[in-house]
Amino acid sequence: MTPIGNPKSPLSNQREQLPLSLLNDHLYCPRRAALKIVEGWRSANEHTNRGDIVHEHADLPGYEVAKGVTLLRALPVWSERLGLNGKCDIVERRPDGSLFPVEFKLGKRRQWENDDAQLCAQAMCLEEMFRTAVPRGAIFHADSKRRREFEFTTELRATTERSIADLHALLNPPRSTSNHQHPERLPPAVFKPACEECSLFEICLPKATAVENRAARLSRDLFKV
Repeated sequence: MTPIGNPKSPLSNQREQLPLSLLNDHLYCPRRAALKIVEGWRSANEHTNRGDIVHEHADLPGYEVAKGVTLLRALPVWSERLGLNGKCDIVERRPDGSLFPVEFKLGKRRQWENDDAQLCAQAMCLEEMFRTAVPRGAIFHADSKRRREFEFTTELRATTERSIADLHALLNPPRSTSNHQHPERLPPAVFKPACEECSLFEICLPKATAVENRAARLSRDLFKV
């Protein structure tokens, strides 16, 4: 049976709640997550607007029953142990009482670590809330209208917990480095083709800031004793 929680997790003593969606951002691009959680930036573009449309039905709280399966829409979830909260697009409650989370995504059917980890985190929240194992889930890909089911493996759970720990560390740095602006808490920009599709592209300016980071690094190295 899939384990429910880990009492020795480094997250056990952390109680500040972070939104589940930030986990996806962090695995896609740590700088994107930092701009949101540290600097408070939010923006929208064609891709985020399309995503809102895809989630429009799933985001309406409620339930329906189809072929003996109860579909719970926009179910709020949280975990004290992980310090997370958010909601599941759909949770299927099967006739045997088991829970099966389903996340809606834009793209065609393919595997992305950030999407899988986000759904895995939802499953771990459900496990803590309902004290039951949630071993599998699925992502519905809107563009291809196909559903991809997968298991929440030990490896995926470990990746998910590491990323959550990184997010908490980003929000709560050591006291010796904490200040009001936190410039050192923003991960350096690394430009890649996918950057231009990011809703924070004009704020992040990865091409320009990556050059500045290289220049600052070279300047520090020049004056090292």
